[in-house]
Amino acid sequence: MESISNENYREELVKGDRVRANTPRKINEKINREIKDSVMYYAERPDYEVAGRIEKLDKEWDIERTLETNASILASLGVVLGFSRSKRWFLLSGIVTGFLLQHAIQGWCPPVSLFRRLGVRTRKEIDVEKYALKSLRGDFDGVSSMDDRRDRALEAFSSSTSI
Repeated sequence: MESISNENYREELVKGDRVRANTPRKINEKINREIKDSVMYYAERPDYEVAGRIEKLDKEWDIERTLETNASILASLGVVLGFSRSKRWFLLSGIVTGFLLQHAIQGWCPPVSLFRRLGVRTRKEIDVEKYALKSLRGDFDGVSSMDDRRDRALEAFSSSTSI
């Protein structure tokens, strides 16, 4: 997930990931760097720390879950306030559900931009880090013949980007 040329960018990195396709390149590259830095950091750590990080990744909320949770809270709030305060609050529910529809169709809506800037990752991005760490830890036989953990980390990271 290193920096690549503009013409290959969408084809190589985005492969079916509409959120990444609609996220500014600088944000995607920042997330890529953070993933690589994490894998390189854990290359120097003992296996129990790698296992702890993998457990955290299993619990990390992705962009879809974050968006759906926030949308349901705001839509519900709009309904409650619409019935209890003013019918104008129903507009909030309408706007939020419209954003969800837009996200379902295009893979993007205004809240996605905010969440991406805050560092919320796609499921694929989380999985890239998780499987690189699993490979580093040696979960997959024959993935790497490298003895140096840093070299294995780089190889694991490169291999996992094609998930």
